[in-house]
Amino acid sequence: MPRKARSNNDMESTGFIQAIRHRVADENHWLTRQKLAVFGMTLVTIGLLMGVYELSDPPPEPPVFSEVVAISLPQHLPVTAKFPTSPDEEEQQDRQAMEDQRQTVTVRSGQTLEVIFRQQGFNVTVMHDILALNKETRGLTKIRPGDVFEFWKDSNGKFRRMRYALDEARYLLVSKESAELRAEILDREIFSEIAEAEGVIQSSLFMAAKSAGLSDTMIMKLANIFGWDIDFVLDIREGDRFMLVYEKLYRDGEFLRDGNILAATFINQGERYQAVYFNDGETADYYAPDGRNMRKAFLRAPLNFAYISSSFNPRRMHPVLKRVRPHNGIDYYAPKGTPVYAAGDGTVSRSEYSRTNGHHVYIKHANGIETKYLHFSSRKVKQGQRVKQGQTIGLVGSTGLATGPHLHYEFVVNGVHRNPRTIPLPKVEPLQGQRLIAFQAQSGPMLTQLSRMESASMYASRE
Repeated sequence: MPRKARSNNDMESTGFIQAIRHRVADENHWLTRQKLAVFGMTLVTIGLLMGVYELSDPPPEPPVFSEVVAISLPQHLPVTAKFPTSPDEEEQQDRQAMEDQRQTVTVRSGQTLEVIFRQQGFNVTVMHDILALNKETRGLTKIRPGDVFEFWKDSNGKFRRMRYALDEARYLLVSKESAELRAEILDREIFSEIAEAEGVIQSSLFMAAKSAGLSDTMIMKLANIFGWDIDFVLDIREGDRFMLVYEKLYRDGEFLRDGNILAATFINQGERYQAVYFNDGETADYYAPDGRNMRKAFLRAPLNFAYISSSFNPRRMHPVLKRVRPHNGIDYYAPKGTPVYAAGDGTVSRSEYSRTNGHHVYIKHANGIETKYLHFSSRKVKQGQRVKQGQTIGLVGSTGLATGPHLHYEFVVNGVHRNPRTIPLPKVEPLQGQRLIAFQAQSGPMLTQLSRMESASMYASRE
């Protein structure tokens, strides 16, 4: 009995121990599940955070300072403070520095290139080296008063660069780099703009054109365009009008001069004359809107004169000989030295001096026409020479039987003297075919502009 009782106790102890073991196992299993759950949640959280950081830039890390420094700032920047400059600003500053170093010299009467170089403090040997470079530099020995030189020196005051205007459109640039001289031709920047001018004549074309802001050169160009149809001394009347469109030329950013008249209208005694400039590579001239050349085969008057001192008159009393003697031409009074032009293309048949005619020139033209020019102060052409219309053939004078400076001009057709002021002048062939079509396309806008100017002018005059 006792043995059996001990067995039961042993069995109860063993069951208790097993129960404890089962409970511990269950608790360990539960703890393991809890740890796995926490680990899983941690992985999910890390994954979400990594996704967020991939989608957005990380915030900048705050600067780490090793020590605190006290800084006091001035109220204003000092005058000597320099800011960084861009390449364009640096280039502009370099150009400005070059401009500051430039010395401009205008050639005076009696000055030579050697004198100019010595005045600039340059060694004359440099000048001789420059003259030996090429034909353009050799031409510097022929400088004239009014020519302009520009010089640049290095920090030691020695020659660095020289610029000289060869003509209106080109520079000669001579520079010294690494002890070597180099010469080159540079184009000068020239551009044009379109301008307008208009005027109403009160006393003369000259005064009206001056009031309109035109230069003497432009006034002469305007008169020459219409000079075959209008006598600007005898035909002009008060109230006559003109409008023109022309070029103004600029060089290196500064006004240079007036260019061509591109189109013009002149209203003389109620009759309208219009001309448009046309250059197609073959010819460059002025044409009426229908393509007729404004230029006739002959000039109505071969000079710019002040007035007619004696007209064509077969029964005129000669002012010197004091007897009736035919005056087979026209006497144009003009100051001594006024240029006289060939009235038309032709060949000089005579260029001589005689006691009666003084210095005189005869020119033979086509179709049996001959023109004669008397009393020059000097002749500019020789016998046998071919001349073009408008070419200067002599200067007004009073040589021979003349009481004062004037031009005696004769117009002879097949040996018969004709009145130069009234004879119908042969015309130049008009534009035809494709050239006429090209002219009409080019002239259309110009004629429209002139028409607008004329309408505005008439409206203003009524107001």
